[in-house]
Amino acid sequence: MKINGVLLDTSFFIRFLNDTDPLFKNALEYYKYFLSKEIKMFISTISIAEYCVGGSITELPLRNLAILPFNLNHAIKTGEIAKIVFTKKGKLKLTERNIIPNDSKLFSQADVEKNIIYYLSSDAESIKIYTLLQDNGQKPEFNFINLNIPPNEYFGYLDL
Repeated sequence: MKINGVLLDTSFFIRFLNDTDPLFKNALEYYKYFLSKEIKMFISTISIAEYCVGGSITELPLRNLAILPFNLNHAIKTGEIAKIVFTKKGKLKLTERNIIPNDSKLFSQADVEKNIIYYLSSDAESIKIYTLLQDNGQKPEFNFINLNIPPNEYFGYLDL
């Protein structure tokens, strides 16, 4: 039996844990939706490290999350993804920040882990990388969900 899962990135948790953030409502609705549909929610050790730069691990809802460590098979896939991104990054018009390494790592985890079918992020720069991979024949094995799109629009009518 295949378990459907979602990898939640750092930007999700930043919005979910700040009730004054404009995307808080969407984040909360996605969280409730995943719980109600028994879609397993994953957090990468990479996202935990990123979150802990400005927050504390005790703020994260770990009781409802599966922690996904970064392993050798993820590292190999990261190299493949990063090679494409670094080669084509001029086409991306990314804002000045060090986005590529961590996005490549998170994408590789979502791609390699067969029970992860969604990747949820509010990061517009991340979407650019996902699109670049698709445009270069590297269709990731997961669907990118943009947190800016409410869950009732992404999944259709929801009884939230």
